[in-house]
Amino acid sequence: MKHFDCVVIGGGMVGAASALTLAQLGLTVGLVEQSEPKSYNDEQPFDLRVSAISLASQYLLEQINAWSQIVQWRACPYKRLGVWEQAYAYVEFNADDIKQKHLGHIVENRLLQLSLWQQIKLQSNIETFCPERLLSLSQNEDKATLVLEQSTLTAKLVVAADGANSIVRQFANIGITAWDYPQSAMLVNIKTQLPQQDITWQQYLPSGPLAFLPLAKAHTVANKEGKNIEQAGYGSLVWYHKRDEIKRLSALSNQQLQQAILAVFPKRLGEIEVLAKAAFPLTRCHANTYHNNRVLLLGDAAHTINPMAGQGVNLGFKDVKALQVIIASAIAQGECWHDQSVLKRYEAMRRNDNLLMQSTMDALYHAFSHPSPLVKTLRNASLFAVNKLPILSTTIRNKALAYACGL
Repeated sequence: MKHFDCVVIGGGMVGAASALTLAQLGLTVGLVEQSEPKSYNDEQPFDLRVSAISLASQYLLEQINAWSQIVQWRACPYKRLGVWEQAYAYVEFNADDIKQKHLGHIVENRLLQLSLWQQIKLQSNIETFCPERLLSLSQNEDKATLVLEQSTLTAKLVVAADGANSIVRQFANIGITAWDYPQSAMLVNIKTQLPQQDITWQQYLPSGPLAFLPLAKAHTVANKEGKNIEQAGYGSLVWYHKRDEIKRLSALSNQQLQQAILAVFPKRLGEIEVLAKAAFPLTRCHANTYHNNRVLLLGDAAHTINPMAGQGVNLGFKDVKALQVIIASAIAQGECWHDQSVLKRYEAMRRNDNLLMQSTMDALYHAFSHPSPLVKTLRNASLFAVNKLPILSTTIRNKALAYACGL
């Protein structure tokens, strides 16, 4: 039996980041994960799962020394964000408005996880248990006991970062409030006729949003004459629609899907080639509490969100930073960092912010899916006002940008 200050269940992006931030405080950490991320090479195709990493998340990744490696591999900065339903109501946000070089980066989830794991292996106070799986969890006033397939661990704190279907949350008897959206989403990786772009955009249709996220530049290659020619750009498309329609689209060949995309997506997309695709349902989930005795929930284990604005992993990284700040403050003030009164501060710091983002995404989802002509007119008039009225434009844009970037 091994004892740790903290045991983190789940070695994905949020779990790996939490292990590193807790280790930075001098705590001993055990990290339990079923499989390590596979290694990287330049020839690998882009993964379908990508995240829009905000400036606040970037700063956290810099703090734990994971960001520089991600940028060396593949990461695409974007400076602008375009949003519209009707062309006349197009609104564009720009990093210049908040005096930043960019709004964020589009990064493959696996590369984020891989870079974090590389840092984890450099830490003497983190021990990984992989491949491993949690079988049972029990708690008392002094510690939590975790039975794995091959080991038994004890800890003063258990961090549940094992996703939306968290087994830790179930073992801790923490309930959830959840529902499924009537839509699903399709992810499509494409090669584009256009070079790599600095903008991510989203158009709202009655059937659901259509989104484009730029991916990192392709490597420059030499032609037969020895001249360097940059390959076509790459991007990730997100297509929201009713479940049956997404199921139908998923069954199409890449060539057939390409034609379907060109028929529906805005012309600004240009000519494309479909490289890969996948679909997933949309769900919303919020834990009834983030804390039970010695268990804390982070990331998707605590909350999932409509992915319309790409804020899911950024909320998870905010959870990670909040937990580190709370424990660091307790240690600095001579408190017992794992006392219940200290651990409860984590939920007090994070719950309202997570709920606000969930509610905002739900409000946008319902507003842009409402079929009423009057509602459609009002929402386009609102976008038009944001774009055309200088005082209103500056106030709303800058506040929205700062919030989305986590500043």
